[in-house]
Amino acid sequence: MDTPRIPRHIFLCSDQTKPKCCTKEAGLESWDFLKARLAELNLLDRVYRTKANCLRICERGPIAVVYPDGVWYHSATPPVLERIIQEHLIGGKVVEEFAFSRAPVCE
Repeated sequence: MDTPRIPRHIFLCSDQTKPKCCTKEAGLESWDFLKARLAELNLLDRVYRTKANCLRICERGPIAVVYPDGVWYHSATPPVLERIIQEHLIGGKVVEEFAFSRAPVCE
């Protein structure tokens, strides 16, 4: 099965079995915001989103990672996610203030 070519994919650590990086409530609040905001902005045909149980970075969460750029973000609360959506997912510019690692999939 072929999947559509989507320029970016954001993974968000939320709804963890054993919450470590943030409370379960904070993770779910961020996830609900991300889903609703991407739909509201009509980005679902350009941005995939995936709820991850754990991204194995267990502090300063929720943690998000944007692929194929491989940019990892800490503190991905709704206000920070809004910046990631506007500046990175739409604008193509990394939100330096919250980025803590880069590991691009393709150079």
